[in-house]
Amino acid sequence: MSRKTTPELRGRAARLARLLPTGSARGQAARAPFVLLVVVLLGGGLIGLLVLNSALSEGSFQLDDLKQRTKELTDEEQALQRDIDAYSAPQALQRRARELGMVPGGDPAFLGPDGRVKGSPSPAPAAATPLVLAPEALTATSGSPSAATPSPFTEPSAPAVPASPTAAATPTPTTTPGR
Repeated sequence: MSRKTTPELRGRAARLARLLPTGSARGQAARAPFVLLVVVLLGGGLIGLLVLNSALSEGSFQLDDLKQRTKELTDEEQALQRDIDAYSAPQALQRRARELGMVPGGDPAFLGPDGRVKGSPSPAPAAATPLVLAPEALTATSGSPSAATPSPFTEPSAPAVPASPTAAATPTPTTTPGR
């Protein structure tokens, strides 16, 4: 009898051995799908990283643009706040009131809870009635001062004052602080 180099398999082990291919072809056949899977996973990972990096870069550019816009709006807000502060300063309010013909009030009188008058009221000092023109009249009088009409804000009992270029009627340009 001749001896075989491989032991004989019996039963279940023999059936399983017949299902699997024999030799070195089996090792290479099993490696090809694994190598292909690894290459596909690596390629997909690199493409995913590239897409993620591009999205992050785009977000960074948008963030820089939004920061620049926020800085511009903050600067504008501060300039507007300076303008408001300049217009609401007591000296500016007093100047504008005088331009409009207002005068400081006299001494006030107060009413107590029992109805008595406390203090002695005095009228406001009389001032020369300045000519107050409506904004439409100021733009219409660029060439001829005789075409001006009095403002509807003047007293109805006051006589009509002919328009003449006076310091009170001439608009004064106001400068904006900080600009």
